[in-house]
Amino acid sequence: MSGREAKSPRPDPEAAYYQTIEEFFVARRGDPLFLSNADWNLVRRWRQAKIPLRVVLRGIKDALDGHALSWGARQKVGSLAYCAREVESARERWAEALAGGHSESGVDLAAALADFAAALARARELGPRSRVAAAEAAEALRSRVDEPGGPEIEAWLGEQEARLVAVIEADDGPAVVAQLAAEAEAALAPYRSRLPPKVMGRLLAESKVRRLLERHGLPRLSLFHLEPRPAASALP
Repeated sequence: MSGREAKSPRPDPEAAYYQTIEEFFVARRGDPLFLSNADWNLVRRWRQAKIPLRVVLRGIKDALDGHALSWGARQKVGSLAYCAREVESARERWAEALAGGHSESGVDLAAALADFAAALARARELGPRSRVAAAEAAEALRSRVDEPGGPEIEAWLGEQEARLVAVIEADDGPAVVAQLAAEAEAALAPYRSRLPPKVMGRLLAESKVRRLLERHGLPRLSLFHLEPRPAASALP
């Protein structure tokens, strides 16, 4: 070691959402206590609702900023649940911007759909049924580029991904699926002692899907996983 401190390893992609929210909340609250099981399950619900990380952090920041200016500022916020209302408000603002095609959403829907379709066309080593499913999904995505839609687009993308994943799993076979599940278990093992079973179950399922798609050079079909444009990403 050279005098410089070793950097912490990057969290597993599926765990990064949870870990980043915990670190941000704990740092802003100014208290070394970590999240409770109830807090972790709240984060799981935000993740299931596909609220982007930057939107959750915005809500937490707004809630804690408001608390700092309130009559109760001397008393520390005891739970992440205190921030739930502001996170929901931030989600509503983001969803409205997304539905209206506003730049504040940080997402160019038409470009995102076109990119997903192009990725599906480039997919590698797909089985016969998977090639057909990928081509059908790509065509469906291209058909929506001119009118990408509003709030329901994420649910629609989820349906496209779920159908594709089911076919790829069938083509790749149980041995491959089992191997990917084992890899997900190993990668997420460090979190098992800290996270409630429902949260771990969610992480493992998401990790397996990501690994299956990555095996064929495919991204997750979700706006949740997109990086925002720089102007929309930074917290003030």
